[in-house]
Amino acid sequence: MSADERVTARVLTVNVVHALVPDTRGDLDETAIDKRPVQGRVPVRSAGVGTVGLAGDQVVDVRHHGGPDQAVYAYAREDLDWWAAELGRDLANGCFGENLTTSGIDVTGAVIGERWRVGEDGLVLEVASHRIPCATFQGWMDEPHWVKRFTEHGASGAYLRVVSEGSVAAEDGIEIVHRPEHGVTVGDVFVPRRTDAARLERMLDEQADLARDLVHSVRRDLAARDR
Repeated sequence: MSADERVTARVLTVNVVHALVPDTRGDLDETAIDKRPVQGRVPVRSAGVGTVGLAGDQVVDVRHHGGPDQAVYAYAREDLDWWAAELGRDLANGCFGENLTTSGIDVTGAVIGERWRVGEDGLVLEVASHRIPCATFQGWMDEPHWVKRFTEHGASGAYLRVVSEGSVAAEDGIEIVHRPEHGVTVGDVFVPRRTDAARLERMLDEQADLARDLVHSVRRDLAARDR
């Protein structure tokens, strides 16, 4: 990352659950997808009592969300702007359920395993996986064929692990401090059929601490190609 990128890459807003809302399309009564910006510094945890991730946030669907590999979800404002134009409606920061709305950093192009230093309070996050859009997201957005459209566009946002605890606030800078050599990105694993099999195999061979769900999805895709 260049000096200019280090200056411009930043957190626009920090978003936590505003209220539990009905899960109109999923299989739960309520969902915590309604995230909205909050003021001040927010502690970010890697373990301990309560939800791993941002203090004040909440996970309802613990079978599919939360835990160390999905501690923090980041989505780029640039991608929200693309969708706002596509859908013809305003999209507020946090409306995709993201904890961090970012600017100036290519979230889709982030390499699996790359690490971000966020702000100056010791917080280091690691890109762990892509988001898998679900029926809850479909119901929340209330857009026809939303899951298919979201997937085909290819900008899933990134789930992040907490490598070093700290806190985060709006306008914190983001600096990439480590990037694995395998080069497989969030966008590559979100729609793996578009990605060269050899590159995916290299990631599996070189990255020892991949998210379990990510390994399963990549291996499933590679096995399907062999049939």
